[in-house]
Amino acid sequence: MNLKEIASKQIQDSIETKKAVLDTLLPQIEEAGKLASEVLEKGNMILFCGNGGSSCDASHIAAELVVRYKSGNERRALPALALNSDSAVLTACSNDYGYEFVFSRQVEAFGKPGDLLVGLSTSGNSKNVIAAMESAKKIGMKTISFLGGDGGKMKGMADLDLIIPRKETARIQESHILIGHILCSIVEYKLFQLG
Repeated sequence: MNLKEIASKQIQDSIETKKAVLDTLLPQIEEAGKLASEVLEKGNMILFCGNGGSSCDASHIAAELVVRYKSGNERRALPALALNSDSAVLTACSNDYGYEFVFSRQVEAFGKPGDLLVGLSTSGNSKNVIAAMESAKKIGMKTISFLGGDGGKMKGMADLDLIIPRKETARIQESHILIGHILCSIVEYKLFQLG
C-alpha cells in the first residue's frame, strides 16, 4: 500500500462513517441540540468530560459555546466547562482519590440540578466518565453520552446516547467533533436566531 492509498482509505472510511451517522443518528443529534439549548436558555451550565482525544473534543466544544461557534455570530458567552482543563484539580484528585474520580468530583463541585453533563468516551468504558454520569444523575442533571462501537458500559446510562456505529477510534472521534459542532450550531440558532 502506498501513501496515497493510505490517505485515500482513511478519507473514504471517514465519509462512510459520516454517512452512517447521517442515516442513523439525525433524530438523536437534533434532540441533543434541543436539550443543550433548553439547558442554556434556563440559565444552566453544560459540563463536558472525556479522556485523551475525547478530552480535547470536550475542551473544543466547550470553547465554541463560551466564545462562539460561527465567525460573525456575535452573541453573549454561554456557560460551558470542560472538566479536563484544570491540571491542579486533575492531579490532586488523581493523587488523593484516584483517576477514576477526576470528573465526578468536579461534577459534585460545579453541577446543579438542571445542568447538563456531556460525557465523551469512544469505547463507552471510561471509568471516570461513568462515575461522572452517576454523580450527575444523583444531582439531577441532564446527561448526554457521545460513544462509539456498541456503546460499552455507558450505553443506556445517559438521558440520550449518541453512538457512532464504528469501532475505529479515529472515525468515532471525527464524528464526535462533527456532532459537537452541530450541537453548537443548533444552540446558536435556537437561542440567538443565528445561522
